[in-house]
Amino acid sequence: MKGFLFDENLPIHIQFSPAWPVEHVTDLGASLSDTEIWEYPKTNDLVIVTKDADFSDRIITASPPPRVIHLRFGNVRKRDFHAFLSRAWPTIEALIETHKLVNVYLHSLESVE
Repeated sequence: MKGFLFDENLPIHIQFSPAWPVEHVTDLGASLSDTEIWEYPKTNDLVIVTKDADFSDRIITASPPPRVIHLRFGNVRKRDFHAFLSRAWPTIEALIETHKLVNVYLHSLESVE
């Protein structure tokens, strides 16, 4: 794993420090399809970070899939979003090293090998 690709539904500027570099989908160009977004991390050894269920659902049918961190909580204030991820991110990073999917809830984490 070389880094993270944050989906368009997430803030461009994050206020916590992942161990790996972060790219944002908007850096790749305008109007990319889900398939284009899906292929980019596979080619570049990145983990998709998203709130979009399409990517975590796609893991079931795609082989080999890119790894996905699915943020499965509703809208929260930007400050609360960053504070939560700042606390949870070290555990999320540890899980994504050995799992293809990490579902992140406000009160729990769930991982799939």
